[in-house]
Amino acid sequence: MEIPRHWRLKKQRYALMGEVCPHCDAKIFPPRDVCPECHHEAKELFQFSGKGEIYSYTTIYEAPSGFDSNAPYTVALIKLNEGPMLTAQLTDVEAAQVQIGMPVEMVTRKMRDDGDERGMIVYGYKFRKRVGVT
Repeated sequence: MEIPRHWRLKKQRYALMGEVCPHCDAKIFPPRDVCPECHHEAKELFQFSGKGEIYSYTTIYEAPSGFDSNAPYTVALIKLNEGPMLTAQLTDVEAAQVQIGMPVEMVTRKMRDDGDERGMIVYGYKFRKRVGVT
């Protein structure tokens, strides 16, 4: 990943920053210049709680380049408490324990590195089973 792109996506990846539309109050993730609901300009920052539930999931056994050292791993479609859905890798949970509707929370984890010992380590959001919820 290029360094400028990494810095441009920093708030989105580490703090789950999105936007809220001032016209229709829709919560937007990832951030966009135009609200997908009312098509007006939306540039007000909004920090999501990082809590949600699993809407759907799959386990990846043949990972794409750069993620092959993590295989097998589970990727889920997460419905955030504020409404938007996003795709994220699950962590700290066995694939057999994953269920649709399972409450999850965002954590920051290592996503991958760029190869050699001088390469950049890329961190980002993943989701784990919410602590304290049965």
